[in-house]
Amino acid sequence: MRKYLIIPALLLAAVCCAPKDNVESRVESALAQMTLDEKIAIIHAQSKFSSPGVPRLGIPELWCDDGPHGVRPETLWDKWAAAGHTNDSCTAYPSLTCLAASWDRDLARLYGRSVGEEARYRGKNVLLGPGVNICRTPLCGRNFEYMGEDPYLAGQLSARYIQGVQSNNVAACVKHFALNNQENHRLTANVNVDDRTLYEIYLPAFKAAVQEGGAWSVMSAYNKYDRVFASHNSRLLKDILKDEWGFDGAVISDWGAAHDTDGCANGGLDLEYGSYTDGEARTAPAAYDQYYMAQPYKAKILSGELPESELNDKAARALRLNFRTMADGYHGSFLSPEHTADCRMIGGEGIVLLRNEGVLPLKKDAAKIVVLGENAIRPMVVGGSSSSLKAQHEVSPLQGIRNAFPDAEVIYERAYYSGEPTPGDYNYSLYDITETRPADKLLADALTAIEGADYVVFIGGLNKNKGQDCEGRDRSSYGLPYGQDEVIAAIAAVRPDMVYVNISGSPVAMPFADKVGAIVQAWYLGSETGNALADVLTGDVNPSGKLPFTFPVALEDGPVKTERQYPGYMDEDGIWQVHYDEGIYVGYRWYDTEGIKPLFPFGYGLSYTSFEYGKARLSSKKMGQRLTVKVPVTNTGKVAGAEVVQLYIQDVEASVDRPVKELKGFEKVWLEPGETKTVSISFGRDALSFFDALNHCWVAEPGQFKALVGASSEDIRAELEFSL
Repeated sequence: MRKYLIIPALLLAAVCCAPKDNVESRVESALAQMTLDEKIAIIHAQSKFSSPGVPRLGIPELWCDDGPHGVRPETLWDKWAAAGHTNDSCTAYPSLTCLAASWDRDLARLYGRSVGEEARYRGKNVLLGPGVNICRTPLCGRNFEYMGEDPYLAGQLSARYIQGVQSNNVAACVKHFALNNQENHRLTANVNVDDRTLYEIYLPAFKAAVQEGGAWSVMSAYNKYDRVFASHNSRLLKDILKDEWGFDGAVISDWGAAHDTDGCANGGLDLEYGSYTDGEARTAPAAYDQYYMAQPYKAKILSGELPESELNDKAARALRLNFRTMADGYHGSFLSPEHTADCRMIGGEGIVLLRNEGVLPLKKDAAKIVVLGENAIRPMVVGGSSSSLKAQHEVSPLQGIRNAFPDAEVIYERAYYSGEPTPGDYNYSLYDITETRPADKLLADALTAIEGADYVVFIGGLNKNKGQDCEGRDRSSYGLPYGQDEVIAAIAAVRPDMVYVNISGSPVAMPFADKVGAIVQAWYLGSETGNALADVLTGDVNPSGKLPFTFPVALEDGPVKTERQYPGYMDEDGIWQVHYDEGIYVGYRWYDTEGIKPLFPFGYGLSYTSFEYGKARLSSKKMGQRLTVKVPVTNTGKVAGAEVVQLYIQDVEASVDRPVKELKGFEKVWLEPGETKTVSISFGRDALSFFDALNHCWVAEPGQFKALVGASSEDIRAELEFSL
């Protein structure tokens, strides 16, 4: 049985929150005693990552940290540059795509609690994460920080991650609200999306984060919606977030996402960060006092142009965030052996086995193993921009394989060269990854090295440089960079049993998929990358991850096809416009409905064992308040493992266009060889509903439905009919 601590939800809720009445009484008392200047001070930054408290009232500063995969190093007061401390190296956790691929709610709580402990130890009030923006196109440079293409899966795991973080009195800050689904033109793009698509695809994960996870803060996005910047957008921040969902926390601007005083004051923003914070470039005295929600806001209140009531609400939310995150004598923990173990386990649970022609697991008595590919040695916890980390250690894939095979000859050859240095963050490097050999020599040396090898393992994919998996710019293509396709094909022609390990946070093209013996999707796995990967390659961990997004064969197979959809265009008013013309048909919803077969479907993942689904049953043929699907699952193989049972709902005949099916439930079950367990998944009328934009409500139409039980979106094992 997997060994990690499961905290019951009720206990976790008790740990997470200071008594609400106590917090509210403190907010009310403090607000009543504060001057106008003090209220203004606490709603904007005083440094790159902090805002002031109220010293006169004993209220401390509020400190943020750029998560969500680990606690970033300290920066200089008003610069992005690291401060150069020697005690701020962290545990680097796997990317959130890896967590999403685990399909494991308990593991998401563990992840959040573990990283939250490190944030608490470092004195952080707010961890800037998780990110839950939907994977609309594989080209989005920031997909690796998010939780896939499905709003239900993203919402379920982000809610548990948030609960775990906040159990340490550290606020999670769910981001980027909303519609930040591309990095190209993200600062200015105006997103055009219909209300039904907005509510069914792009809002549910945020709603779950707020209502189920209880998030204490939300970060507004850079982009525009309805021609209004998200940080100023009263429909997003007031009407939906605060009024419809009852969010009582603070909305924090993404760094530099505020644009004018009236928009900030009236649009629902509560804390302004990052507005021209480069103190070296801006020479005006007291630069932070010139923030849009600083002295300019105060002047408009004094002149009567803006009401003080809005300021009072913002100040109350800032105070509430501060009081919720006071340490109260709890100091967290940092760089503990438990955190290292958590990191390794999360990585192993999220790795997805995509193909296996009997090659894996690798046998421990191998005499010669050849490891190929630049990603076997390339540091990956650095790069990616805002999620770049200063890790205490990072076990490379090559070292992890060497650790797992101490008696074998493990030979390394690069096989291809990116020509790109590792990002120079924090002067951190495991290896000198420069190369002088030309491409043909690299391939020739690799082909020579594999002669007589028991196993050949090629570790390639993307990296976290600009133009790949990185903030600020989208990927330049769907294919693998640096000529990897040709190199892999050449090696597979000699060794068709080659194991290909793909490191990426997004789907990639794999024209060689049917020419290799095994394919492993390994993500960015953090400090314990090599050990987590070796655990799966050797079978010490039976892979149980499932894809959180679809891998199309080619980019043009997907729903985003036109320039108007992506990357957009400049209109006659000089505004960059992006149109979500595909509507609700994102990811598997598109492929299912259009009948297009992907390379690997959503929810797909293999195991070293096999699972048999027994006869599925519904608690009733008619929907009342809730229905329950029960299905016995048996491990029919020879090794223990976990299976993710997925529940999709199909509306047989609807008055509006609906996808063939939509994910509405899942459970991960651990089984010993020969063991059978009955998996139960309950769902209510909300699982049957679509959003009626005209009447602004959710509608579950009377009629026939099907509950589809499967091992992936393509692999449906049972269809159960019921009516509403």
